[in-house]
Amino acid sequence: MSREKLLTIAVIGLLLINVCTVSFFFFTKPPQQPGGPPPFGRMEPKNQIVESLHFDQQQIADYEKLIAPHRQTIRELNDRIHETKSSLYQLLSSENGAVKDSLISTLGSLQMQIETTHYDHFKDIKALCKPDQLVYFETLSAQLTNFFNPERQRPGRPQ
Repeated sequence: MSREKLLTIAVIGLLLINVCTVSFFFFTKPPQQPGGPPPFGRMEPKNQIVESLHFDQQQIADYEKLIAPHRQTIRELNDRIHETKSSLYQLLSSENGAVKDSLISTLGSLQMQIETTHYDHFKDIKALCKPDQLVYFETLSAQLTNFFNPERQRPGRPQ
């Protein structure tokens, strides 16, 4: 067998291995790992709430009406936090203490608004529950600290 023929066979073999490897990664889903954020195993909060509280179809429809305004409010507050933090860190070069204190106070107020919004959202969810579902809500409420944790959104972070 000539050196050229052997080299051709090796190149074709390596090409086939590469095509198979790329196909494998392209056509298979990553395995579900318990405890990770979506798509790594943990349900998004909406689905987890529906499943945990055993909502019927009407309750799910009512719950979905609550989600959009809640998300919009949280998005707006997070945007304001981002803008305020940007303004705060731009002060590092000027060392303006009064403005710094004002911006930090604003950040605290915005965070308080976020927590109040989440709290009110869950009060609204509780109002959707039937009396026999309140037991499930109590169990769910013990886990609420994990629902809106920003660390949860980062893949690969230990939980």
